[in-house]
Amino acid sequence: MENTLIDRFEPKFDSSGLLTAVAVDSASGAVRMVAFMDREALAKTRETGLAHFHSRSRGALWLKGETSGNTLQVEEILVDCDQDAVVLRCRPQGPTCHTGAESCFFRKLDGDRLIPAED
Repeated sequence: MENTLIDRFEPKFDSSGLLTAVAVDSASGAVRMVAFMDREALAKTRETGLAHFHSRSRGALWLKGETSGNTLQVEEILVDCDQDAVVLRCRPQGPTCHTGAESCFFRKLDGDRLIPAED
């Protein structure tokens, strides 16, 4: 399969003006959270180096950790082949999940039950 290099960044936002953003711990590779970015959040993330997202519930821009102090310092942004999703390789400053867990993915599916995921 031939690898086509596209050198122009042209993000493809969905009909709601969003793209999926997966935050990954740059040291461990663990998935920390999944959120959405609009143009403003993407621009602010690129400008500041801190992860910003679009809050669908509030309909507004939010800086991850703006109230908790648990920010995500973005070291690298990977863009998928369709340019409709990004992976943010981050250095987390504390827990990522609003529950206080290191990651939002602290449970796994066991049949029809959610049980703690092992590290």
